[in-house]
Amino acid sequence: MKLSSVREKKFTDAYNSYSDALFRFCFFRIFDRERAKELMQEAFTRSWDYVRRGNDIKNIRAFLYKTARHLIIDEARKKSNAYKEDIDTCEERLAVPAKQELDIDIGLAYDALKKLDEPCREAVTLRFVEGFSPKEIAAMVGESENVVSVRIHRGILKLRALLLHNDP
Repeated sequence: MKLSSVREKKFTDAYNSYSDALFRFCFFRIFDRERAKELMQEAFTRSWDYVRRGNDIKNIRAFLYKTARHLIIDEARKKSNAYKEDIDTCEERLAVPAKQELDIDIGLAYDALKKLDEPCREAVTLRFVEGFSPKEIAAMVGESENVVSVRIHRGILKLRALLLHNDP
């Protein structure tokens, strides 16, 4: 089997394994379903271009998330109001099925998540939505594991206060 075929197979497997999670990561950062899908696809495209140029990626999952993170940062720089989407519009785009209580709880969670500062929101989302360890998150964002753990802890405290006491 040719080296290019092996790379292509590994990359296809990575797409099948991580595309949904990478989409969620993008969505929880920008709260725009269509744009999150585009950013997820762009992260895979840029990563594939990197591989095609002969570069080796040791941890494809972390590389994809780091690429997506950079794309999101670029997006935020272009559009300063990227995170100001109304929560009602966000809930409609999610199309969450089932009970109304679930819809209300999800709406409250999204609203609370949007109130976190960006570094805490990113750390909490990567930790609890995507399941990354603090060490993996630290590698993605270029911070120490301790800094990431502190952000997760502060984010949880703020979310708890927002959800339990409805504090601003």
